[in-house]
Amino acid sequence: MCFSAEASFAGGIVISIIGIATITKVHKPSQLVFASIPLFFGIQQFAEGFLWLMLPNPDAIIAQKFATYLFLIMADFLWPMMIPLAVLLMEKNEKKKRILRVFAITGLLLSLYYAFCLLSFNIYPQISGYHILYKTDFPKSLAMFAFAIYLIVTIIPLFVSSIQRTHLLGALMFLSCLITAIFFRQYLTSVWCFFAALISVVIFWILSDSKRKFAFDKLNLLKAVQIKLP
Repeated sequence: MCFSAEASFAGGIVISIIGIATITKVHKPSQLVFASIPLFFGIQQFAEGFLWLMLPNPDAIIAQKFATYLFLIMADFLWPMMIPLAVLLMEKNEKKKRILRVFAITGLLLSLYYAFCLLSFNIYPQISGYHILYKTDFPKSLAMFAFAIYLIVTIIPLFVSSIQRTHLLGALMFLSCLITAIFFRQYLTSVWCFFAALISVVIFWILSDSKRKFAFDKLNLLKAVQIKLP
């Protein structure tokens, strides 16, 4: 949450509650990764809230680094591989699964690239106005290409998926990223994650609807079996 420590912690609490509620909607093992996304968003907001508190204190270097890397591990390393993998695991259509595997592999490769950058280059988080700016020494020549791949692997799989309402989720993620890029370009890492965290509600909705349909189909199957029984 890019506006203050209080906003980050408040958002972390709300999103974590949504995340826990979302986990309770899981009725198939294949949904677990997708359902855990809001919970990870909540943890990410707590990490940035902690960073807000530590940055004004020059003696808290270790705490600053811990919070910084926890946030960026999720933002740069986790999401590129987790989102396409979550969609792939839930997909039943074999043709779409083959397409989603390409996105999942690409996301994994991007995550490995960002892992290399996080381990090899310096990161300088700083408070700038009402935002946290993450300055890095990551290779400038690859920055735009890596970011383009990031958008592709975290958004396009949601449109490829045949799971109901994932298209809406993809549209919301695209719009949130577009708004962030236009109005908060310098703080995109922090601000986009704030908008993406709001989409946790949609993830909860998708799984809630899926669980209701699962229960309805199960009830109809049970009724059909009872009718056939003598």
